[in-house]
Amino acid sequence: MIPAAFAYERATSVADALERLHDHGADAKVIAGGQSLLPLMKLRLARPDRLLDIGRLEALRGIRDRPEGGLAIGALTTWAALLDDARVLAHGALADAIPSIADVQIRNLGTIGGSLAHADPSSDILASALALDLEVVLESVRGTRTIAVRDLVVGPFATVIEPDELLTEVHVPASTGIRSAYRYVAQPASGFPIAGVAAVMEMEPGSRRVTRCGIGVTGVGDMPYRATEAEAAVLGGAPFDEAARLVVGARRVASDIHADREYRSAMAVAMTRRALEMAAA
Repeated sequence: MIPAAFAYERATSVADALERLHDHGADAKVIAGGQSLLPLMKLRLARPDRLLDIGRLEALRGIRDRPEGGLAIGALTTWAALLDDARVLAHGALADAIPSIADVQIRNLGTIGGSLAHADPSSDILASALALDLEVVLESVRGTRTIAVRDLVVGPFATVIEPDELLTEVHVPASTGIRSAYRYVAQPASGFPIAGVAAVMEMEPGSRRVTRCGIGVTGVGDMPYRATEAEAAVLGGAPFDEAARLVVGARRVASDIHADREYRSAMAVAMTRRALEMAAA
């Protein structure tokens, strides 16, 4: 299909982009790689009045070490660039998740910032971002704020990003002492996870006691989430298979043509157990 008519503007700098967002407000939609937005526009599920193209802003690309530890990733950094960086791949949950995102063409254009802002309920990266406690930096002419990814997504394709804000950077914690993994079962045609789970943990030196645990789940409900009940069970010393049974809890599990509620729930439990076992190995 052909998208509905829209106005098009190209930002020349981050400051210019912020000014334009301030001026246009909710009438504008930011586009960079366009790998998520353009398909929705072609189906007319998204009908923005104006597109603000930030795809050529080099200031929003690249990966750097943060003085306090960890990484700062520019919002326009592509999946392909992330796969080429050993510092990113030191996090098992990212090393596992990024190659599962779409195909080579999309990974060459799609960006981490765009994916997080898009907030797809079946986003591979959101499971890892939740479990790893990633943060995002949001900028506007009013100022800058940094929020945890767990506070970013509030519903399917819905975030707390204000119409005049731009997601400019992603913060990844230091990998030292962190064990993590991502496991998923994919819908064959689209590649999106029917159930995907990222597990992150720290263990007491010289023992198997888990001192920190994060479990991020995607593809199961109407939005990715942290499985706090399963995390608490792991921290309490429960066997991984027992903790995995708590990953769904009282949440409403999606049921569609790809997987019914019972199958999706069973896969969430199985992927949780596998991710925990791999992270601990």
